[in-house]
Amino acid sequence: MTRSLAVTLNALGLYAVALVLTAAFAAQLLLHELPCPLCLLQRLQFAALAVGLILNVRFGPRPSHYALSLFAAAAGFVFSTRQVLLHIMPGDAGYGTALLGYHYYTLALIGFAVAIVLIAAILLFDRQFERDGAEMQPVAPGPFATAAVWLVIALTILNVASTLLECGFGACADNPVVYELLKRGA
Repeated sequence: MTRSLAVTLNALGLYAVALVLTAAFAAQLLLHELPCPLCLLQRLQFAALAVGLILNVRFGPRPSHYALSLFAAAAGFVFSTRQVLLHIMPGDAGYGTALLGYHYYTLALIGFAVAIVLIAAILLFDRQFERDGAEMQPVAPGPFATAAVWLVIALTILNVASTLLECGFGACADNPVVYELLKRGA
């Protein structure tokens, strides 16, 4: 795998993260389902997973960048597993609306597992890490990759702002029903 192909694959990964963040944000805004604290942690881990991918797009692929994404995916896997286990009892309706027959946290668990496998697989291709002289020359990202980076950054900022509105400056409610910061201002 060449370095430019690796950058393109990282950009595709960023679009996948953007899709996940968009779907979660859409459920929040369109279905009026405020995310629980574990849901917020999972969103955070998807954004953290994107950091390694963004670094690969900007500075070229490096094992350390992939490691950041792997650690974020592993933490997200733990958080989503915890939430799945909280709602595994018979008769438990789960938290939030189901999408494609699965709740967001179950889809997040699947997404984190897929991310771990894909990132581990992409690490097997050493050519993307070849050095030209003493320094690794970054591949200039094209508009496709640049748009992916900015899309994920914008979605992350929107999610941070909505979390601030939802939780205010205190701990988030276990089962949120109102935007705390907006309630205090009213």
